[in-house]
Amino acid sequence: MDLLADVLAVGGVQGALGARIEGAEPWSLNWTDIPGAVFYALTSGSAWLGVPGHEPLQLLPGDVVLLPTGADHVISSAPRVLTPKKCDSEAAAHARLTGEVLRFGTGEVQSRLLAATYSHDPAVLTQVLAQLPQVIHLPVDANGNCLDDSTKLLARELAYPQLGSAVVLDRLVDILLVQFLRVWLSRRPEEAKETWLGVLDDPLLTAALTKLHADPARPWTTELLSAELGVSRATLTRRFVATTGQAPGAYLTQWRMDLAARRLRDTDDTLDTVARSVGYTSAYAFSRAFSRARGQAPGRYRVTARVAA
Repeated sequence: MDLLADVLAVGGVQGALGARIEGAEPWSLNWTDIPGAVFYALTSGSAWLGVPGHEPLQLLPGDVVLLPTGADHVISSAPRVLTPKKCDSEAAAHARLTGEVLRFGTGEVQSRLLAATYSHDPAVLTQVLAQLPQVIHLPVDANGNCLDDSTKLLARELAYPQLGSAVVLDRLVDILLVQFLRVWLSRRPEEAKETWLGVLDDPLLTAALTKLHADPARPWTTELLSAELGVSRATLTRRFVATTGQAPGAYLTQWRMDLAARRLRDTDDTLDTVARSVGYTSAYAFSRAFSRARGQAPGRYRVTARVAA
């Protein structure tokens, strides 16, 4: 099983928007109230990223940056310039569909960027991006990598939209995220140790989560899981807590509730069927666990989740 693929798929993480941005000095762009993650790739010129609580970050050609939780930020031609213009999400969506450019400032264009956003399923609490640092900056790799290649493909597709471009863009944006995470893990594994991605750098935790994700309905206990992995219960629990912030049992319960929440919202399966699919022997036991985890009984959750969808 590919754990990262499984968590991203269940978490409903997907590229939601892509656009080209051009800046003619002096220029600035303010982006607030972002519902998901934001990705930028600088293709020419330079730019500065300002995020509250962080030192201004200079971006150079080939640099990419991810704001995993969609922090409010300013992109500009200098660390502090003008009164930033608020991003128009509708204009960005239109630019993506038509191949037009979002241009800021007047005069000759000095900087060019690609932008994308990522959304996730609010029903799922096990989210990879939520635990990551607020700002992740990957300077250009002089030797090149898969991320560079995908960024070039995205730029070309945005500049010359054709039949099926919407599908191509969505797939490319999804690929960019996975490749970004791959490169970040390979370059800075120490930064990932206290996030969900740290699991992938620990063979024991990778094996443990693979078992839980592959068969969430099995009547797992920490003792059973540790015995199958050939380690002590204390060792498994310690490694689990250090990386995921949860004991094995708590992680499994959250994952089961994530799977159940999606199934309640998206299917007409009975409570008994949903309960059995996530390891509960009765609808009553499942209802108690779900109500405790989500603050609503399963039936009520099904109604409210469908109204909100």
